[in-house]
Amino acid sequence: MTEEAVVVARASRKAVVVGFDLSDSSQRAVRWAAREASSRHRPLMLVHVLAWPFQAGTPIMVPGEGDLREPIRQVLEQELAVLVARCREIDAALEVRSDMPFGDPAEVLGELAADAEMLVLGGPRPETEFVVLGATSAELLTRRTGAPVVVVRGGREDPGTAPVVVGVDGSASSTLALGFAYEFAARHGSELVAVHAWSDLSLDPFARVQQWELPWHEVRGDAEEVLAEALAGWGEQYPDVAVRRAVTPERPVRALFREAELAGLLVVGSHGRGRIRRALLGSVSHAVVNRAPCPVAVLRA
Repeated sequence: MTEEAVVVARASRKAVVVGFDLSDSSQRAVRWAAREASSRHRPLMLVHVLAWPFQAGTPIMVPGEGDLREPIRQVLEQELAVLVARCREIDAALEVRSDMPFGDPAEVLGELAADAEMLVLGGPRPETEFVVLGATSAELLTRRTGAPVVVVRGGREDPGTAPVVVGVDGSASSTLALGFAYEFAARHGSELVAVHAWSDLSLDPFARVQQWELPWHEVRGDAEEVLAEALAGWGEQYPDVAVRRAVTPERPVRALFREAELAGLLVVGSHGRGRIRRALLGSVSHAVVNRAPCPVAVLRA
C-alpha cells in the first residue's frame, strides 16, 4: 500500500474510502460516496487496487512491448482523473484523493477501512440486481473492517430525503446500526423506519396466526417492548428525526425489503456465527446485501 493512502485514511479527518474497478456499478458507488463525503465534511479516497498478476515487483514482459504495467497504469490514471473531476462537480470544495496500490483488493481495502469513516463498494449492475456480490465485496463484508461497509445497490445515487430503514433485533450490532441510521437520517432530513421482525417460518403469519397456540397479544407486546428498549434514548439525541416503528411476525428479510422499496438507505447489523461465509455475515445481512432494492450499510459489533 502506498504511503499516501495510509496517510489519508488515518488522518484526523477520516476519509470515506471507495473501491473502484472500472465497472458501471463502481462508478455509481463513487458518486454515492462523493455525496456522502460532502455531507459528512470528510475527504474522499478513491482506490483502485492493481491485483495479481500486476503485482509490485512482478514485471510482466512481452518481447518488444516492454513492461505492461505502465500503459495499464496510465489508462487507470486517466479513468481516475475523470472520476475525481466528476466528484468535484458534486462538491467543488470536496477533498478528493486517488490511489492505485498493488496487492490483494480485499487486503488493501480492508486495511484502509480499519481507520476510515466508511468503506463504499459497488453492487451488481441494475439489470442484474439479483446476482450475488463479487468475491472482493463478499470478503470485505465478512471482515471486521472497523468501519461501516456500504454496498451501493439499486439505481439511487442520491438518497435525498427518502426514508432510512434499519433492522432492529436488540443485539450489539443492531445498536450500531441504529446509531448509524439515526445520524444518516438526521443529516438528510429523512424519516427513520425501525423494523423489528422475528419469524423465520416460511409461511404467511397473518393467514395462520389464528391457528397458533400462542397468546398473540403477549407475543406482539414482547416484540414492541424489544423495539422500544432499542430505541430508548436515541430520540433525545436526534429530536428532529421522525420515527415510524414497524413490528411484524414476518420473516425479517421480507419485512426489510418491503419497507426498503422506496428507501434511500437500508441499515443492518451483522452478527452471524458459523464456519461458512454466509453464516459469518449473518443470514439477514447476507440476503440484503445481495438482493436489497437500495444501498445497504452493514455494521458489525
